[in-house]
Amino acid sequence: MLFSRLATAALAMGLATAVSADVKVGMITTLSGGGAGLGIDVRDGFLLAVKQADRNDLELVIEDDQRKPDIAVQLADKMIQSEKVDVLTGIIWSNLAMAVVPAATAQGKFYLSPNAGPSALAGKGCHPNYFNVAWQNDNLHEAAGAYAKATGYENSFILAPNYPAGKDALTGYKRLYGGELAGEVYTKLGQTDYAAEIAQIRASGADSVFFFLPGGMGISFLKQYADSGVDLPVVGPAFSFDQGILQAVGGAALGVKNTSQWNKDIDNAANKAFVQSFQAEYGRLPSLYASQGFDTANLLFSAMDKADVKDADAFRAALKAAEFDSVRGDFAFGNNHHPIQDIYVREVIQEGDIFTNKIIAVGLENHADAYASECKM
Repeated sequence: MLFSRLATAALAMGLATAVSADVKVGMITTLSGGGAGLGIDVRDGFLLAVKQADRNDLELVIEDDQRKPDIAVQLADKMIQSEKVDVLTGIIWSNLAMAVVPAATAQGKFYLSPNAGPSALAGKGCHPNYFNVAWQNDNLHEAAGAYAKATGYENSFILAPNYPAGKDALTGYKRLYGGELAGEVYTKLGQTDYAAEIAQIRASGADSVFFFLPGGMGISFLKQYADSGVDLPVVGPAFSFDQGILQAVGGAALGVKNTSQWNKDIDNAANKAFVQSFQAEYGRLPSLYASQGFDTANLLFSAMDKADVKDADAFRAALKAAEFDSVRGDFAFGNNHHPIQDIYVREVIQEGDIFTNKIIAVGLENHADAYASECKM
């Protein structure tokens, strides 16, 4: 595909050299259609880390899954069987991760997730070769539920798309929210018209709204919600209020509280350098997804510096050690290879012409996921 050939050409010009590559990485991510911005940011964050590391022991092949599980499976099969990759990464959507990750790890490949963290892969379905460098799906929603509870909301209306991450989202919110529900709705994945759902919210008697609608879904919902005249406070995870979305939403998002394990104002040297260099390289502020792609690459490099990928036990131990400078600051894996980390409450603000977020509180400190106890590793 085009993206694969472009990636190979770019790497040959300086990002990496295929001839002497010691580790071959296959990145399958969403680069076209709905949700493409998320995959582009993961890719760009990863490529920035590769460029900065100036390594000659990495070959990277990039392909577009088009947000289709069958395409993702075909690409993974090709990368494993024909391309002979050592490591896979890149998937944004949890339904695609569930289609690809178990088969890849069963074949002895390492999978480093820069985004999707379905509960099925965190608990009983955990695997020694699977590492999530972002979060377990419930985590940011748990922080939103905890914030709603602390704020005094007692009757939330909640909605999310009907796919694994959407179900994890509402489960996570309810886990730490503790109040009543004015309504609980699952929408179609990729939906763009939310008139019916907004009418339900209006009639529900809710005192707040929580939604998880990543990418273009969130843009559509927020614009329609703002135009509807419904004036209930909104709480959400970063996915619906992240940097790549806010410019499209505009003033409708101002003041909204959302939760994230990363923001551009986290005060550490690695993050300051990342934000500055990403802007210089791409001419835009980085998003949550870009930060996750950047951290994923640097985790990989930290393992490559300590072990040969052909020695699976040693490479696995090197990944688990996570000895790299994360843009989040402190970073550690739990027993199920998912992060233990702080999750912040952010507020949407405007800086000049740019809509962005600022951290206003720590929502959950050193937070692990709810499924780790089910993982028998």
